[in-house]
Amino acid sequence: MASAAEQLAANLNFSAFSKAEDLKKRIWFTLGALLVYRLGTYIPLPGINPAAFAQAFQGQAGGILGVFNMFSGGAVARMAIFALGIMPYISASIIIQLMTSVVPSLEQLKKEGEQGRKVINQYTRYGTVFLATLQAYGIAVGLEGGNNIVTDPGWFFRISTVLTLVGGTMFLMWLGEQITSRGIGNGISLIIFAGIVAALPNAIAGTLELGRTGALSTGLIIVVVLVAVACIAFIVFIERAQRRLIIQYPKRQVGSRMFQGDTSHLPLKLNTAGVIPPIFASSLLLLPATIAGFSNTTELPGWASAVLASLGHGQPLYMLFYAGMIGFFAFFYTAIVFNPKDTADNLKQHGGFIPGIRPGERTAQYIDYVLTRITVIGAIYLILVCLLPEFLIAQTGVPFYLGGTSLLIVVSVTLDTVAQIQGHLIAQQYEGLIKKSKLRGGKRGR
Repeated sequence: MASAAEQLAANLNFSAFSKAEDLKKRIWFTLGALLVYRLGTYIPLPGINPAAFAQAFQGQAGGILGVFNMFSGGAVARMAIFALGIMPYISASIIIQLMTSVVPSLEQLKKEGEQGRKVINQYTRYGTVFLATLQAYGIAVGLEGGNNIVTDPGWFFRISTVLTLVGGTMFLMWLGEQITSRGIGNGISLIIFAGIVAALPNAIAGTLELGRTGALSTGLIIVVVLVAVACIAFIVFIERAQRRLIIQYPKRQVGSRMFQGDTSHLPLKLNTAGVIPPIFASSLLLLPATIAGFSNTTELPGWASAVLASLGHGQPLYMLFYAGMIGFFAFFYTAIVFNPKDTADNLKQHGGFIPGIRPGERTAQYIDYVLTRITVIGAIYLILVCLLPEFLIAQTGVPFYLGGTSLLIVVSVTLDTVAQIQGHLIAQQYEGLIKKSKLRGGKRGR
């Protein structure tokens, strides 16, 4: 049976949206912040020869720089002030999250509630500055090693590049926090979403141009569109899928009154790891090819050149390693972010239990058993979604722009944003009902 909130959400319409003034302000603020982000991706670094860098980047577009360029909205290809994007912050967040499961002091902070989360967020910011500084210095040195990319190499260029790139990342981190607090949804996710979607019109126009010139047949383009729609529907279905464990609470007596036991559920997502496994897997696989691209491949041994060639896009060995690493990181990251023992202890502390399962250790084992089974389904889902575009590109040569990782991010962020908007509308409806009830109560009192 649907809850009161679900019934109210089903009755939302355009008139309810038009009356939500606060929600409209949040949407306009979010759009304005994303516009500022997009403008920053076109402001180049000082001291760079854009033409020379564009020529050098073309040889690395298929490596890990291409992945970073996708997440940064094309800022890497233009070597803009936002070239680092928000990735250092995401990397720092993942590292801190992993350390909370290993370092006892961080684990204790995680259990201290809001105050502990503030301290962890501060550590994440420090980690972001550290990682961004290392990456920015590496970029500065790499640019100086290019062919006429830097107009005036030296320490002044390195320091200015580090300050500019780190400042751009910190500004994007601040902008994401502002979108979260004053806009709609998760600001960091929306920034990545905007960067990916920004290049989509050019990709669609390029595909249609290939169809017009005859390089791609009309039937093949239609097949690709249908496959993309089917992938999106499949992602939406799996991302919303849950395995709900029934939780019962016993009867309790408060004073002289006896309250009936309540029944709730513990939702377990099929894809608990989210988009982290594809990001990790693709980054690690593309790293050797990127390093080889910057070095002289003629000096490499024959076996090394053969391995690098077999790890190219569309190669069987690449797909095999890609699938295996996605599966590994799906289980690894799920084990990090979800602790069945802590969940079982919380249930036991609040008097809840799973019917037929003894509270405590047995409950933790049962939750771990269920989580392992659904993670197998989630890993298979991630592998299918990520390998299908690779297979299409390898077999048909179609420029399938939205790969598995980017497609997952776009659909997931869209679902989250729609849920956020729906939540604001529901809150506005509740406020209206409360005001009406107060007015009716005041009239009756008179």
